Amino acid sequence: MAIMSSRLIRHDMCKQELNSMGAKVLDLQGVMTFVKFRFNDTKIAYIYNIRPDNTYFFERVKPYAMAIGEFASEEEIIDLIKIDIEQFKNAMHSSNFNKFIEIDSDIAKTVRIFEDLYLYYNIRKEDLESLASEVSDMLAAIRKIKDSSERVYFKKDPDSFKDTV
Repeated sequence: MAIMSSRLIRHDMCKQELNSMGAKVLDLQGVMTFVKFRFNDTKIAYIYNIRPDNTYFFERVKPYAMAIGEFASEEEIIDLIKIDIEQFKNAMHSSNFNKFIEIDSDIAKTVRIFEDLYLYYNIRKEDLESLASEVSDMLAAIRKIKDSSERVYFKKDPDSFKDTV
């Protein structure tokens, strides 16, 4: 008779609770990979795991959380990590690097705070329009800064500037 650890028992109880809520819970015997780097005082970390459709979900978790996306192979993820690390190493030479990380972290927090706003409160239409205008102004400021700044990395084009900014 196998002895179940308390972690496995808690996991089984959580699955039962999710099932009772109407979820379909799949236990995958797969791989979740945590990748850590440290360069001077900067920690960079990633997580990727295989999904039920045999694609990989990839995200950066340090120095700030950012979902990167789905990819067909681990080799694609390795290529992205190489580029990301190269870009961070380059950016670390900037005297503005710590401020950049601080602002990016604040933007990530803002997304969570905004979600709490609409999940917990009944927001008036005019307040929502005001926030939409602020976001539009911020995107315009980012576009303006991009257009007036010297590009420093050329091995890959930025994906985000193709459509959204």
